[in-house]
Amino acid sequence: MRGADLSRVLDKTRGNEQTHEPMATAGSLEALRELNRLRVIDALRQRGTASRSEIARQTGLSRTTVTTLVNDLQARGLVVEQPLLEIHGRGRPPTLLRLDPSVGAVVGIHFDHRHLRVAVADLSSTVLAEHWQDHDVDRAAEEALDAAADLVEVVLGEAGIERSRVVGAGAALSGPVSRDGTVGSTVILPGWEGLNAVDELTRRLDLQVAVDNDANLGALAEVSFGAGRGMSDVIYVMVSSGVGAGIVIDGRLHRGVTGLAGELGHVRVRAEGAVCRCGNRGCLETVASTDAVLSLLRPTHGQDLGIRGLVELLDGGDAAAVRVVNDAGREIGRVIAGLCNVLSPAGVIVGGDLGVIAEQLMAGIREALDRYALPTVRAGIELRAGVLGERAEVLGALALVIGDTDRLRSAGLAALHGDIATTVVG
Repeated sequence: MRGADLSRVLDKTRGNEQTHEPMATAGSLEALRELNRLRVIDALRQRGTASRSEIARQTGLSRTTVTTLVNDLQARGLVVEQPLLEIHGRGRPPTLLRLDPSVGAVVGIHFDHRHLRVAVADLSSTVLAEHWQDHDVDRAAEEALDAAADLVEVVLGEAGIERSRVVGAGAALSGPVSRDGTVGSTVILPGWEGLNAVDELTRRLDLQVAVDNDANLGALAEVSFGAGRGMSDVIYVMVSSGVGAGIVIDGRLHRGVTGLAGELGHVRVRAEGAVCRCGNRGCLETVASTDAVLSLLRPTHGQDLGIRGLVELLDGGDAAAVRVVNDAGREIGRVIAGLCNVLSPAGVIVGGDLGVIAEQLMAGIREALDRYALPTVRAGIELRAGVLGERAEVLGALALVIGDTDRLRSAGLAALHGDIATTVVG
């Protein structure tokens, strides 16, 4: 299965809450039990640990059904009880459950423009090892892919994970990726044009691989582990060398027909503006990306000015830096406001190079949202800075695989099909 589709998974694991136990007539009883087992596993992946009552509330299954399913999963070696802490007081705390870390592991890879980051985690989303290295990812695709494969071996060795236990790998690319994993931009990723990242990584890693763009996986990470936890409708805005958006609707990533939804940076904001790398004029990223911000400040602050220097200027209250970043925030906020008027999300989360560090950017975005979003829409939106920083994309790559029940099942969780098993066969 290529390019794992999270929406299909979440349709199975969360959608149509009214069809749990009454659906026995629509298929075999065992098929229904398997679906419900997957619901329990999905709940534990999302929460890390949970009591039987919490699982019942999250899945909509009865407490009796959950108890039966948990007993089954414990016998199959997939679920274990969390040791209770010694608590002085009245009453016994509920027993917490978690996925057995020994069941399997997943690999996450982030191909940033200038570096690689690779991590391995267990199925409860606990990162076991993580490494990064500088690399010219944009122009040297083959070398970057080879280096990523080498780093995968490093993190697996450090974590003590045998390859046979690896369920699959997820990868984030800093550019447009179609649904089949093909990279389509000659400008953003010139060394990757026409390359199918899924095929190339599958060949090198000998694992099932899912690939998506960095904004989508940043959104998935923040919703799964960060500032967007508990929100089902979110717009994640990634402000870096470009401006992209990951859109989560009803708990599912929205990728669009081509897989390229969220290209917020190519919304036109200046009719006669600068020519964008996409070929159009006045795109948002020509006025609000980190590259655009730095280009405005370098004539007066030095041609070597980078992100770190910009942060220092902002921390020091440099008037020009504050003005330029605030203006960029207002431009971004105006475009987001239009998107909010269409989608009415519960949250807007801002990440990327500037999103998590620049109060001035957030202030500009907030000002534009207040002005341009419909009042009733704005009242329902929480504007938050991302909390996962530069790790967001690699964590999202892990979540892409961990959150895909179909992928885990097809990769070899034989225990879900009736045979007792304590390992995952990759």
